[in-house]
Amino acid sequence: MAKRTSIGIEIDKLTNSIEDAATGKSVATHVGRVLPEDRLLRTKDWRFDWMKELEQQHHEVYALTAEPHPGLVQGLMSVEDKGDHIHMHLLESARFNQGKGKLFLGVPSNLIAHACRIAFMRGHGGVVSFVAKTKLRQHYIDTIGAEVLRGNRLFINSTHAAELVKRYFKGQ
Repeated sequence: MAKRTSIGIEIDKLTNSIEDAATGKSVATHVGRVLPEDRLLRTKDWRFDWMKELEQQHHEVYALTAEPHPGLVQGLMSVEDKGDHIHMHLLESARFNQGKGKLFLGVPSNLIAHACRIAFMRGHGGVVSFVAKTKLRQHYIDTIGAEVLRGNRLFINSTHAAELVKRYFKGQ
């Protein structure tokens, strides 16, 4: 049986892109698929073993990069297409985007918006599910409009997904 994972990252701020924590200035971003042969991931920047995640047969890993540092990954997300929705397995900001001294705000919410975008593009109405760490369950309900499916399994419905996609991916 596959190990169940839960999302345990706090959404620091809903932004319109990602925001430089020092200046408050929005920065253009790009989210792209990461393949095992890509050399974007430096192990010291991550708590999760993303190389192992890339080996999971049905998981897709996406990286968020920012315009001022196009080769530097700001955050990562692993999703799986379940046929009628997208399930988010893992979500992580790079270590330098965690805690009080973080470089950018809005990394987790930008990646979640991308998961919703994938769900729309694949005909799933934007619906994204994930398992939240218990202490963050209410946080996801309050910040991104997630709803309880059962227990700590949450989902983002079409309406909230559309709001997130519109906020982060204007004109795309």
